[in-house]
Amino acid sequence: MKKNMGVVPAVYPMPVLMVAAYDANEKVNVMNAAWGQICDMDKIILFIGKGKKTWLNIQESKAFTVALADEAHTDVADFFGIASGNKINDKFERTGYHAVKSDKVNAPIIEEFPVVMECELLEFLETEHVSGIVGKIINVKAEEAVLSENGKIDPKKLRALMFDQFQNGYYSTGEKVATAWNAGIELMKK
Repeated sequence: MKKNMGVVPAVYPMPVLMVAAYDANEKVNVMNAAWGQICDMDKIILFIGKGKKTWLNIQESKAFTVALADEAHTDVADFFGIASGNKINDKFERTGYHAVKSDKVNAPIIEEFPVVMECELLEFLETEHVSGIVGKIINVKAEEAVLSENGKIDPKKLRALMFDQFQNGYYSTGEKVATAWNAGIELMKK
């Protein structure tokens, strides 16, 4: 029997996305954003509140990067979520991490995170209920260490973080349990 839980954001897992952008002086800011998703083969949407430092930077620079946080960098990924760039001027510098300028868009790539999407701003969505940023994915870069033999990103090697809003936890990706577009194929034959 199911128990009523009230209103909770009951989606699991959620990605742990590191969104980075430059301000007008090309100072790096990075935020942890769990509320984001691919919304087309070459587009991503991030639900970031208007006025956040990263939101303001993206408005200024018209570009951003989105890296997948991984288990090896959990502490810094969490810090990027709890520290506000509007309140802590040296937020990025405190981590000791390194940024290089993307050769595809006007945004920083955080070198420590193994997979990054380089994005151009398409639009801001502002409604009564939603504040979102839609970006066009121009390119994806990945460290060779997280690639499989076929040259694609291997989730087992990446060990990407997932956010759990139920217990406020981080988990990393595990073993493959089935092949997509195949696990339910027998039901198609009925």
